[in-house]
Amino acid sequence: MGLLDGFIFKVADQDWELEAIHALNYKTFVEEIPQHAINQERRLVDKFHEQNTYIICVNEETKELAGMIAYRDQRPFSLDSKLENLDAYLPAARKICEIRLLAVEDAYRYTRITQGLIALLTEYADGQCCDMFVISGTVRQIKLYKYLGFTPFGPLVGTEGAEYQPMYASMEAYRHLQDRSRSFAKNAPKLANDDTVLFNFLPGPVDFARQVQEVYKEKPCSHRSDQFMKDFQTVRKLLCDLSQARQVQILMGPGTLANDAVAGQLSLLCSTGLILVSGEFGRRLAKNANGAKLFFHTLEIPEGQTFQRSEIEKVLNDHPEIDWIWGTHCETSTGVLNDIEMIQEICKPRGIKVCLDCISSLGTVPVDLSGVYLASGTSGKGLASISGLSMVFHNHDFEPAPDDLPCILDLGIYQEHDGIPFTIQSNLVYALLAALQSHDWPKRFEDVRDWSKSIRRKLAEIDAPILAPDACAMPAVVTIALPEIHSSISIGDALKNEGVLISYRSRYLLERNWIQACMMGAEHKPAEKFIRLLKKELAR
Repeated sequence: MGLLDGFIFKVADQDWELEAIHALNYKTFVEEIPQHAINQERRLVDKFHEQNTYIICVNEETKELAGMIAYRDQRPFSLDSKLENLDAYLPAARKICEIRLLAVEDAYRYTRITQGLIALLTEYADGQCCDMFVISGTVRQIKLYKYLGFTPFGPLVGTEGAEYQPMYASMEAYRHLQDRSRSFAKNAPKLANDDTVLFNFLPGPVDFARQVQEVYKEKPCSHRSDQFMKDFQTVRKLLCDLSQARQVQILMGPGTLANDAVAGQLSLLCSTGLILVSGEFGRRLAKNANGAKLFFHTLEIPEGQTFQRSEIEKVLNDHPEIDWIWGTHCETSTGVLNDIEMIQEICKPRGIKVCLDCISSLGTVPVDLSGVYLASGTSGKGLASISGLSMVFHNHDFEPAPDDLPCILDLGIYQEHDGIPFTIQSNLVYALLAALQSHDWPKRFEDVRDWSKSIRRKLAEIDAPILAPDACAMPAVVTIALPEIHSSISIGDALKNEGVLISYRSRYLLERNWIQACMMGAEHKPAEKFIRLLKKELAR
């Protein structure tokens, strides 16, 4: 087929293939979709088995069944029994066949196997003079079926928990889709931020929920309108509920702007601080501090490690003048999650103020900022909204400092004007509101933890060198330190051409030959395809 190296697409004609079909049929339509009754054999023979032609995909190396689809051209179709007067819904003068039992093993989902199955089925159907397909598509995969060229029609059929949408596709429409797909594949290396890429493991921009995109497309409104001001306060409250901070100020700009605002507030203290550096983003905090002309010491540790209590205590003992500490909660460059509680335990009895960069941790792991002096966040990462807003969390009141700070960084001015001293883009605010309201946060954190465990286990199985050890790993970020024999650019480009976006183009990653996979967006992206492609690249 030329669609997927290492896989064979064929018509099933071997006894073991038919048995594997019955097993996959059971796994999919009994255990996953509760359409049929459980049986001890864990085997499901379709009622139209003798009339079905099975198109299958077999892993060439393991000789295992990867996926299947069934073709049938004898009436009545299964849809005839579910939908009265089926032909009334369909274009006239067509020879119709039915596609059934589309199923792909878990390990091979989110690959081009489905396209390969339907492509071979199309060739077979064309030989039978069929020019239109009908299918009952599970409502769980409507987006996939539409992507493959199917058009929904009629009401849902099936039962609760096993609902299906009747759909059809003409042979002409499918061939047009194939031509378009081939054109995309030919030009894919030239495309940037293309919406058709299926797997986004970037730290940003991230995938966001449908309602976030819809709200962002709405007509903007005045940031001085009564309704907007009310909704803006709702956003602030939801952010405080999520972070357990007492207050938050929202700024128009990237996370770097929020960190500059933190540096500005620290400059008003006229005291000495300590900046914790364990990677690229700790070093950037030092740049923020230098830009604000702060006085500070630096504690720097090797990349991939987390700070130890004894290291911090030693610096504080050596420099009792230190009044504040500033560090990253998640050091995004290395995938390390630093221990907030430990840092606070050290600082609280000494009266030292704790400041944190929570740009990558907020929305991906539980964050308790109730005892933190200042903390930064952003809309475009773990909160799974559109980039463009940043925020500073705090538990004390600000006073305006017009003689000491630029207006845009003066958080006292924000507080004085109920958070809206300047123009703020309403669509970004409403997108963030939609993102905050769309999440079940405990479930979100659990999903990120499960993704982390799964991908780290799979990376270990293929001997991919993960930088951060399990004990201090940030669940939403996995950094892989490639051996010198491999090129991060070559691997990143190869994965991109296969529809898998990872982080590898940032300067600090290029300098170290690192790549990253992140779980920041709203949609859970299984890692099987990423692992399979990375394994192939590491074996070169």
